Order: sequence, then C-alpha cells, then structure tokens
Amino acid sequence: MIESIQNIFTGSNLNFLMSGLQTSLLISVFVVLASILFGSFLGLLRNYERIFFGRIAGFYIELFRNTPLLLWMLFCAFLIPGLNLVIKGSIALFLYTSAVVAEIVRGGLNAIPKGQFEAANSQGFSFTQTLWYIILPQTFKMIIPSLLSQVITTFKDTSFLAGLGILEFTRSGQIVLAKVTKTSEVFLIFGFLALVYFLISFTLSSIVRRWHKKNATLT
Repeated sequence: MIESIQNIFTGSNLNFLMSGLQTSLLISVFVVLASILFGSFLGLLRNYERIFFGRIAGFYIELFRNTPLLLWMLFCAFLIPGLNLVIKGSIALFLYTSAVVAEIVRGGLNAIPKGQFEAANSQGFSFTQTLWYIILPQTFKMIIPSLLSQVITTFKDTSFLAGLGILEFTRSGQIVLAKVTKTSEVFLIFGFLALVYFLISFTLSSIVRRWHKKNATLT
C-alpha cells in the first residue's frame, strides 16, 4: 500500500490533479456569478411580465430544467463554432444553471407579501424602485441558502465537463487513472477524488447550515 501511495501521489500527479481542481473551481465561480445575474433577470421576467417576454423566460426555464445537462454540453460542443471546449462547456453549464437559479429567485419573489407593492405605491415608489429597494433585498436574503446549495451543485456538475474531454478535476483523475495497473492504486485515485469533492462540498454545506441557523435565530 505504501508503495502504491508513493506511486500515485507524486509531485507531478498532485500538480496535475490540483490544476484540474483549479479549473473546476474557476468555472464554478464564473458560472454561478453569471447565472445569478441572468437567472434573476429571467425570474423577474417570468414573475411580472405575463405576455411575450414572460412566456419566453418561462419556456427557457422549463426547457433547461427538464432536459439533461450533458445534452446541452454536447449541443454546445458540437454546434457552437470557433470557441475552445472549456468555454463551450461553461456556456452549457451557465445556460442550465441560470434556469435553476431563475426558479429559486421566482420562489423568493412569490414569498414576499403582495401588500408591500401597495404600500410602496402609496409612498410614491415606481414599480422598478419597489423591486430594487424593497422586494429584491428581501428576496435575496431569503434565498441565500438555496443559492449557496446551488453553488455546491454547480461545483459537482463541473464533473460533466469530463465527458467533453475538458481537463477539470474528474478528467485529471481519469488521466492519472489510465497510468496505473494495480487495484489498490485505482482505489487510491477514486478515494482522493471523492475526498476532495466531499471536503469542498461539505465545507460549503456547513456554511449554508450555519448561516441559515444564525438567521433563523435572529428572526
């Protein structure tokens, strides 16, 4: 076993795996930030714009929420011309995650009492001012645990990029795996990948639970 550990966890292998992990984390950050912006816009459109744009937003959300993520990754990989695979895969993950975030935002918007619009209107606030100064701050405070949970899911979803051959964390492990012949070394690689995913996801989950518990106590 000691020999297997020495064979697997060499400096070059660890650097290679950490490089893949860095790619996964960078893609996750980009996708989550962009998805929160675009998903919020979609959620607002679907909730308050009942005619043309609301229906387009509704179609977009239902389309991506009810089809597999891998399908959209393959779609972007084969049909978007002129970009490298990392960008194509990130675009697919962004499109998919935006639809999920839009529903989270919409759920938060619907939880705000409608009487607050009437109260704001009586104070001379326009619809846009009511959304910006009153509704959205309360909505985002309410949905932060759900958004943080989506961050965890998005980080794990980056493993789908391995299917496109992108050198993210899972794909890096797959390449190291191809070099070994002993069963014990295979277990070590899978164990290392699972441990890193677990530690990052569990840490984020703990932050979500602690934040939720603290705010539940304050309210």
